[in-house]
Amino acid sequence: MISYVLPTRDRPDRLTATLEAIAALGDHASVGGAEVVVVDNASQTKPVAPKVLASGVPVRLILRSENEGAAARNAGVEASDPSSDWIVMLDDDSHPVDTRFLAALCGRGAEVGAVMADIRLPRLGTREVGGLPEVFIGCGVAIRRGAFLELGGYDRAFNYYVEEYDLAARLLLAGYRVEFDPAFRVDHAKDVSNRNMDVILQRLVRNNGWVVQRYAPEEHRREELREVRSRYRRIAVKENSLVGLSRGLVELRRTIRGQKRTPLSSELYERFTGKAHAVEALHAEHRGCPFHTAAIVEAGKNAWVVREALAEIGVREVDATDDPEMLVIGTMSPGPMIDAAERWSGNMERWRLAAPWKIANDLVRRPVRFSAA
Repeated sequence: MISYVLPTRDRPDRLTATLEAIAALGDHASVGGAEVVVVDNASQTKPVAPKVLASGVPVRLILRSENEGAAARNAGVEASDPSSDWIVMLDDDSHPVDTRFLAALCGRGAEVGAVMADIRLPRLGTREVGGLPEVFIGCGVAIRRGAFLELGGYDRAFNYYVEEYDLAARLLLAGYRVEFDPAFRVDHAKDVSNRNMDVILQRLVRNNGWVVQRYAPEEHRREELREVRSRYRRIAVKENSLVGLSRGLVELRRTIRGQKRTPLSSELYERFTGKAHAVEALHAEHRGCPFHTAAIVEAGKNAWVVREALAEIGVREVDATDDPEMLVIGTMSPGPMIDAAERWSGNMERWRLAAPWKIANDLVRRPVRFSAA
């Protein structure tokens, strides 16, 4: 059995559409049935949800007295059927497009604590931004119910943003793996209107700083904290949100020493940052057809990981105008990486292309490779 858990707040139309989409998936008899647990984050008007979907899947509505952010998911998991093996985390505007992922969930080894979906944004024609190869996004992930409860779920102090990184780090520390399943397709009807960028920047800089303080090995901690401040300063300038950045930095300074240190080992940290996945993919590419120069294209989240992986195999990074032998996608965020691989693989005429994650390379048709010489 599986349980869908989704928080909602003041979006009745979105919630209705999502419940209808889940109903269209059928009765889930192949996995012993399903249920939907809707957790209302103190909406101004109590949401309306049917007790049973048209497919026969029961719905449970949990009302919270205050807006708990992502931590409302904890109440949903606690209220879910104890016989559920997996919790499928959604938002009130995201849903699986079919049930192909169910059989794959049942076949996962006990070491797999979470399975990430391929999350798409139909209105934009792209994939969801965020996450890393072993860090999931909350609107499309299946998490073992037992593992979630064992680890205490989401830390409510985060509210929203970066809370998944905190939970993913704790999963790795507990000995679990986080995997990606391309058969697990989730559509996210993401609404980016009416966002308060000052609030978002305040939480992003504070919450990312907390994650670094809690889990980065000591030899990386200070450098990573500097990178957090620099990265979000650049974003704040672009988004005209320096007020939010300033508030976040003040709050981070005030709270950082209160974050309990449980650093990841070097091996786990490389998995957490994506470096282990970049090293595996780029080393395999190099072994198959050695290259000596590479240019990074579409640099994004954790581009430094890609640069370190290239340096480890003795590849010199050059500019794309300097006739490199290889173009390497420069983000470890799965959605943007796969999108970039699909874009670039269909337009290669002079260079070879590599993505720093084996799955991204497997998901696109590789072009005929040409030497730069």
